[in-house]
Order: sequence, then C-alpha cells, then structure tokens
Amino acid sequence: MNRNFEDWLATFRNSINGYDYYTDFAKAYDNAERLKPEIYLLNSLVGSKDIERDFENLLAKYPTCLKAVPILLAVRQNEIFCADTNYNFDTPTQSVEQYKHFMRATGLFDLLQSHVSNLYDYVTGVEVGLDSNGRKNRGGHQMENLVESFLKQAGVAYRKEMYLADVEKTFGLDLSKISAGGTSTKRFDFVVRTSAAVFGIETNFYASGGSKLNETARSYKMLAEESKSIGGFKFVWITDGDGWKSARKNLKETFIVLDTLYNIADLEHGTFRELFNE
Repeated sequence: MNRNFEDWLATFRNSINGYDYYTDFAKAYDNAERLKPEIYLLNSLVGSKDIERDFENLLAKYPTCLKAVPILLAVRQNEIFCADTNYNFDTPTQSVEQYKHFMRATGLFDLLQSHVSNLYDYVTGVEVGLDSNGRKNRGGHQMENLVESFLKQAGVAYRKEMYLADVEKTFGLDLSKISAGGTSTKRFDFVVRTSAAVFGIETNFYASGGSKLNETARSYKMLAEESKSIGGFKFVWITDGDGWKSARKNLKETFIVLDTLYNIADLEHGTFRELFNE
C-alpha cells in the first residue's frame, strides 16, 4: 500500500504525556516520610524568638535532626561544601558554632523563624519540585510503554531491550551487516518473533526539534537499508511527535526506504495485528 508522507506526518502528535508524567507524588511523599522524625524536630524551631539558642539546645539533645537540613535547601546529598568547609549532616563532624554559621549564612534560620509555618509541608513541596527532574526519565519511557500496550493488544509474544548479540544468539540470526561486524552495542526496545521473521523494534517520541532528530533519521535509514538483505529479519521503527515537523526532510528519506516505519495513529489502526500476522 502506497502511503503519502505529508498525510502521515499530519497525524503526528504534540504530546503523549499522561497524568502521572508531571509529578510522582507517591515518590515525593515517600521521600518526605523518610525524614519525618528529623523534620519534626527542626519544626520546633519554626517561629522561634531566639532561634540560634534553640537550635543549639536542639542539636545537643537530638543531633540526628541535622539529617533533615540538606533537603531544606533542596539538596539530597548528606554533605554540602560551602566556601572552605565541608559540612556533614549525616554524622556531625563540625562544631555547633559551624552548623549555626551554616544555618545563618544559607538563610535557613530566617526561613524557620519567619517564613514557614509547617516544615513537613514545606519539605513535601521541595520534594515535589525536585521530582520535576524525573520528568525526562518518565518521558523517555512513555513511548515504550505506549508501544508495549499495542503489542499486548495484538496478542504477540515479545522481548524487551535485547542487544544485537542476544538477538543473534537467541534466534540464530547473522546480524553482522547491522552490527558493524559484531562490534555494535545496538539494543532494540522490543523484539517479536513470528513464523515469518524476527522483528527488531525501535521506539521514540520527539515533542520538539533539534539536531538529534536528523541524526536519528539518518541512522535509522542506514539501518533500514542494511537490514533488507538479512533473511528472516525486519527492522521496525515507531516514532511520533511534532518535533519531526522541523526535520521532515530526513524523516521522509527514511519513510521512503522503510515500509515498516509507523506512528501512533498507525498502531491505533491495527498495524501490529497486520504486521505480525502476514
């Protein structure tokens, strides 16, 4: 079946973000909970009229409260280097005066004394903010998870994250033409075996453009051309995202030579059922 590239590209999506993409609240709550005793100890300083003296008394009785200090600065490490001093908050190694200086100089005394009412709520908010750094990892797996859901719908057996060497060994294939003579560390996101062939599947999603897209398209074009001469093997590429609209030229070149290049709309129309039941 002949496909029109522009029509196909027009069905690309600007996002596949799920509701759980933006913040992993369970993780944020769990991280805050781990320091709950130490946080509540420091919470006794909130609104203090003589915070340095109260901090000194607290530290004398409960030195473990220091473990919760780094997270107040949105830092996960137990050691913080400032100026010429390395502060250890897991095992106190500095004097009380040094820790007081740290709290004063970083603004934590001022925070506790005048700007928060509940330190546990504050830390929970910090954890939510820090979790935004995890969006990149969550985003990288969203397309894989989506493609996997369609594989399950198609009712086919599949393997995840298989290196070329493992594919060769498991299925008795010679993939040297696409493995640079066995030196490549290429890994397929999914591998499906049917009575007709072994399918190596790559997945990705690009919401925004960039030079990486052109490199990816060129790389997969070469892989598509080299894999055509390998008996019993087919390369499949599932990609999507509005980022491709700024790199359409290179994607079109791959589209022309790779008839197993699909997007999400193709999967929704039963492409896997057709592909794996040929």
